Amino acid sequence: MKNETRLRRGWTTGACATAAAIAAFRALRGGNFPDSVEIELDNGKRPVFAVALKQREGKRCTAGIVKDAGDDPDVTHQAMVVVSVEQGAAGSGVSFRAGEGVGTVTRAGLPLEVGEPAINPAPRRMIQNAIKREGGDDVIIEVAIPGGEELAQKTWNPKLGIKGGLSILGTTGIVIPYSCSAWIHSIRQGIDVARAAGIRHIGAATGKLSEALLRRRGLEEAATIDMGDFAGGFLKYLREHPVERVTIAGGAGKISKLANGANDLHSGRSSIDFRFLARLAKSAGADESILRRIESAGSIGEVLLMCEGVHIGNAIASAARERVVTMLPESVAVELLVIDRSGTLIGHAE
Repeated sequence: MKNETRLRRGWTTGACATAAAIAAFRALRGGNFPDSVEIELDNGKRPVFAVALKQREGKRCTAGIVKDAGDDPDVTHQAMVVVSVEQGAAGSGVSFRAGEGVGTVTRAGLPLEVGEPAINPAPRRMIQNAIKREGGDDVIIEVAIPGGEELAQKTWNPKLGIKGGLSILGTTGIVIPYSCSAWIHSIRQGIDVARAAGIRHIGAATGKLSEALLRRRGLEEAATIDMGDFAGGFLKYLREHPVERVTIAGGAGKISKLANGANDLHSGRSSIDFRFLARLAKSAGADESILRRIESAGSIGEVLLMCEGVHIGNAIASAARERVVTMLPESVAVELLVIDRSGTLIGHAE
């Protein structure tokens, strides 16, 4: 995006949880909640967070930070990340629990053991290191996001087998607007979970209609990856973590962009090449009058209407498959499905 440098960055749930943990621990140790907390990130930055919630219940102290995701379209923007701290048994170290709205891992393949709270390794390290810098040890950290179970329905967590709420994510602590790193992270986790479950055939969809098509063709939920526009991120990770067979499904416009060399299929970062579509239509038997009209078309919908009786969907699927095959190990069988705006299958190549 041309204006990307002007977009405001934000903070991950992991960074917010770290700040809340420090505030709660200071209250547990010294009796007073701070009004603000500074945390230390791996890159040397030291952001300051306002403490929005302060509670004491016996020997348990709780602090909350309102997450600011900047200009990123994050479902947890303005959510309250709440951390409760209490003393643990001697020698137990820093341990974690899932509170309200934070999920629990129920499937293998994620970077956490089954039964563990969905607080990813990097945020755990951030919190552990912060507590140690505060002079603490042997404490129990409970992380909660009120309303998180409902918010989680808008994420991949139910499909990944994370039940009961959201994940606490973040590697650097910083959210870069529109980097969509969380989505790519979910793609990778989806592949990992499928492989760990012994699934040898996975599907990748660009949207809900193509995902529904994959399910109708027999792929179970755990085998279906919502790759969205991130074809490059999906294929790069699959190249390093292959399965026996992959089926990619998507709309004619997005799959034509994949066939034409795009790795990011978002309309703001790649465009449909109508001359390329005309060449594909020619290979499918379209006459010269149709080709000229395709080159001056304004949308993929127009092209499909022009190509009634011409199997341009198959031509798009074949061209995309040829490209995908070059990006994956020879051992991976590749199938491409192309749909129109109604979700009807109009192209197939394998």
